[in-house]
Amino acid sequence: MTVSSWDDYPVHQSANFISHPATSDRNFYDRYYFNLHSCSDELFAIFGLGQYPNLGVTDAFIDIRHKDKQHIVRCSTELVDRSEIKVGPISIEVIEPLKKLRVLCEPTEHSVSMDVTWEASMPAHAEPNQYIRNKGRVVFDTQRFAQNGRWNGEITVADQKYEVSSETWWGARDRSWGIRPVGEPEGDGIRQGTNVMSGMWNYFPMQFEDHSILYMCHEQEDGTRLLEEAVRIWNDGDKTEWLGRPEWKHEMISGTRLLEKSTICFDEAPGSSFEVECESLLPNWVSIGTGYGIDSDWRHGMHQGKDVVQGLILEVDEIKTLAQYGIVDHVGRFSYDGNVGFGLYEHGFFGPFSPMGLDDRGSLAP
Repeated sequence: MTVSSWDDYPVHQSANFISHPATSDRNFYDRYYFNLHSCSDELFAIFGLGQYPNLGVTDAFIDIRHKDKQHIVRCSTELVDRSEIKVGPISIEVIEPLKKLRVLCEPTEHSVSMDVTWEASMPAHAEPNQYIRNKGRVVFDTQRFAQNGRWNGEITVADQKYEVSSETWWGARDRSWGIRPVGEPEGDGIRQGTNVMSGMWNYFPMQFEDHSILYMCHEQEDGTRLLEEAVRIWNDGDKTEWLGRPEWKHEMISGTRLLEKSTICFDEAPGSSFEVECESLLPNWVSIGTGYGIDSDWRHGMHQGKDVVQGLILEVDEIKTLAQYGIVDHVGRFSYDGNVGFGLYEHGFFGPFSPMGLDDRGSLAP
């Protein structure tokens, strides 16, 4: 990889070709994340595509929670030209930047296909930088923007076709890039036994009819917050309200690491404080089969070879016991002051987190 098609555009950020990031860190990545749901417990689709230039790899996946199964198509190949946003049957077309994108999963012998177009409901929002240094090494240095939106098109899973229309099919997306652990596992060295994402992770992009609320919190067991955000953004772009420090109240399902419902308190919101009630409608166990770190044989950025496409059908009851130790994405229902919305209800508890009764890395809620 040297000269590529993107080098014909004035987008360079360093004295390197676009094929070569400004950093030589192997863990540099650049990726898309999307989700799609019908504002109900009918199904929950999560899909994404990433490039890992210093590993020479690009990969993509679609994961649909449908009834008691998760249907996955995942693919990986060698990265040649960063302008090619396509891996196997999965591709992304930027129709109008920051406003309209098409995502395609062409029909194969596997159980999922999709042709959907996403249109933004809100302006793109630049989230705070995530930066974590662990025993001398930068392990996270990422930037992300987020948006809520609505979908049109069609999606087929297990031979059942759904017509997708913007009235009831909503979803969130983000674009992120920077440094985070990707590819084949590295030796831990001095970081042996440490968890670089220890503590609690919450990410709830909530979509209402005329506005969105974005809540995010990465809190360690001792109460230290490495990342937080609380903002209300109106769809017309006229107003963005910073809501101050958010506080959380979670209820876990006993014997699990799974949230059932939450109350997020915005005590410092301008005008008057308010609370959002959150509940899970349908969890997607996205940490299994898609590359988010639990599987030893398939991780984002891991070299799989050239033009590899795989399909999986996983039984929810067989994977959720392990998957609850990673990120869990739910379709969420959110309500406050007469407003009812839907969106992503994402959480993870990594290692011990005594405020929720998780006394060690393996313990479950009492």
